[in-house]
Amino acid sequence: MELKHESTFDKKLKAKRRMMMFKKNLPFHLMLLPGVILVIIFCYIPMYGIVIAFQNFVPAKGLFGDQQWVGLENFRIVFSFPNIWQVIKNTVVISLWKIALNTLIPVIIALLLNEINNKYFKKSVQTIIYFPYFLSWVIFGGILIDVLSPSSGIVNEIIRALGFKEIYFLGNEKWFQPTAVITDIFKTFGFSTVVYLATIAGISPTLYEAAQIDGANRWQQTWHITLPGMKVIIILLLVLSMGNILNAGFDQIWNIMNVNVISKADILDTYIYRQGMISRLYGQAAAVGLIKSIVSTIFIGTSYWIAYKFLDYKLF
Repeated sequence: MELKHESTFDKKLKAKRRMMMFKKNLPFHLMLLPGVILVIIFCYIPMYGIVIAFQNFVPAKGLFGDQQWVGLENFRIVFSFPNIWQVIKNTVVISLWKIALNTLIPVIIALLLNEINNKYFKKSVQTIIYFPYFLSWVIFGGILIDVLSPSSGIVNEIIRALGFKEIYFLGNEKWFQPTAVITDIFKTFGFSTVVYLATIAGISPTLYEAAQIDGANRWQQTWHITLPGMKVIIILLLVLSMGNILNAGFDQIWNIMNVNVISKADILDTYIYRQGMISRLYGQAAAVGLIKSIVSTIFIGTSYWIAYKFLDYKLF
C-alpha cells in the first residue's frame, strides 16, 4: 500500500510539474501559432498538388476535377529528355560548391573579425558584408550584369588595365558556373558570418582566460575553444543546407542566365519553370519537382543522421 501511495504521489507530482511547465511556456507556444498556421496554409495544404505529377493535368478542369491519371508516365517522359541529365549535373555541381563555400568562408571571416579589437571598424565591416543579403536577385543580378559587362563593366576595365583580355563572365560557358557560385557567396556570406559572430560572442570568456594562463596562443585558443564552441551552429547550418542540394538558386540563375550559357546554366528550378509555365507541361514539371523534394528530404535526413552518429549532434 505504501509503494502504491508513493507511486500515485509521484504521478501527481509529475503531472503538476508538466502543467506548470505548460503554463510557463504557453506564451511562447502562442507566439509560434501564427507561423505554424502560415506553414500549414502555404506549405502543407499545397502538398495535395503532388497528384499533378501522376495526371495529364488540364487546368480548365481544376485541381479537384476529373483529371486523367497516367501513373508514372510523366516521370518516364522526363527522364527520356536528352538534356535532363545535364540539367541535374549543373544543379548538383553548382549546389555543392555553394554549400561548401557558404560553410567555409563565413567561418573564416567570422574568426578574422573576432580578432579585431576596434569595435567601430568591426561593426562597419559587418554592415558592409551583410548589406548585399537584403538585395533581391532582380536588383543584384542587374548590378552584376553591369559590373561584369565585357565592354563597360568595371571588372573587365581592371582586367584590361592589367594587360589581359576581357572575360565574358555571364556569356561564356567556361566562366558562368564559377561566376554564379562566387557571386552567390558574395551576396549571402554576410548573413552566416553574423550568425557565427553571435555564436562566438556566447562563448564564455573564462575559457580564454584559462587558456592564456596555460600558455595557449591565439591560434591554439581558436582551434581548441572558438571552433568547438561554433561546432553546433556550423553543423546545424550545414544540415539545413543539405536539404537544398537540388536547389541551385532559381532567383539567381534565372536573372543572370542567357541563351549563350544555357547548357551550363540550366538547373532543375529553371527547367521546371520552363516546362510548367512556358511549355505548359504541368504534369512533367510536377514530376521533376516531386523528385527534387524526395531527394532533398533524403539528403537532409542522411546528413542529420551522420551528424548525430559521428559528431554527437542533437536537435534536442
